[in-house]
Amino acid sequence: MKNICLFLGAGLMAVLVGCATTPVAVVVPVGPNPAGGKSLASEGGLQVFSRLAERTDDQNQASRDDVWYQHTDYYIYNLQHRLVKRVDNTIGHYEEAPRVVTLPPGKYLVKAEANDDSWVNVPVMIEPGRTTRIHLDDNWPVPAYASKNDLVSLPNGYPIGWQAK
Repeated sequence: MKNICLFLGAGLMAVLVGCATTPVAVVVPVGPNPAGGKSLASEGGLQVFSRLAERTDDQNQASRDDVWYQHTDYYIYNLQHRLVKRVDNTIGHYEEAPRVVTLPPGKYLVKAEANDDSWVNVPVMIEPGRTTRIHLDDNWPVPAYASKNDLVSLPNGYPIGWQAK
């Protein structure tokens, strides 16, 4: 009986360790679009296009008529790695657009899910009167005028935002 418990415990530990993945870290901070406008607001905005997750109201009744997609929630940390905010990344029950969060100007670290189900840590720069956007859902049509040197990309080469200046 001791051997069975030992093997079950070892198996459970292997599963738990296998599920704990280290987030992919982005080194270069993402900032607002350099060609974007600026308001007179003293704070800045952050909008994270995290992984799109399927949502449904069908209560597992096999109907696919009530399916929509929303961006997954994410976390904002300060530079001391203390949680600033957990963001419920929806603006309405059926809305796909992610929430814009208002933050004081400064540097932060965002932990969010990318489209491939991996977690990423992205440093961001929040500027007064401007909105910083992170695109992790593989749906960003990168502007034609964007130089590769102006963009921040994941290790797989996918661009996720503008490089902070």
